[in-house]
Amino acid sequence: MGTKLKEFATTLVAVVEPETSAREVAQLMRRHHIGALVVVDALDKTKPIGIVTDRDLVLELMAEGLDPAVFTAGDIMSIDLVKASPEMDAMDAVQLMRKHRLRRLVVTDGSGSLAGIVTIEDVLALLTRELADFSVDLGSAKDRETRTRPLDVA
Repeated sequence: MGTKLKEFATTLVAVVEPETSAREVAQLMRRHHIGALVVVDALDKTKPIGIVTDRDLVLELMAEGLDPAVFTAGDIMSIDLVKASPEMDAMDAVQLMRKHRLRRLVVTDGSGSLAGIVTIEDVLALLTRELADFSVDLGSAKDRETRTRPLDVA
């Protein structure tokens, strides 16, 4: 395939600072129809320091009956970010996601600044397009063969 993350990663990434309330995190997810927000350093808003997901909200707060107005993104975010380079091959990204059992990869540039995000849905859409293109190519090859070598009737 040879597709690089920079070719299909989402570059407009929703971010929050660590002090953003969990309630506001949930509201932002709902407003933007997304399941995760990248948490960035409060002083350098280009540096990702964590990620908070809808699952974090449910497991860390809702299931425990905790008040989302009291807790912050920093309280519930995952800090063990698995990062990828914009130059990473899509299949290498799939392997990285698989290895770490992740649905999302934060994409950072050479200086560690946020460059995008890639979700498993993005990867599946890419693979679907690649398979569709492959199917069309196979059909074209069959048509070409039929035109150049007519069916033998014995």
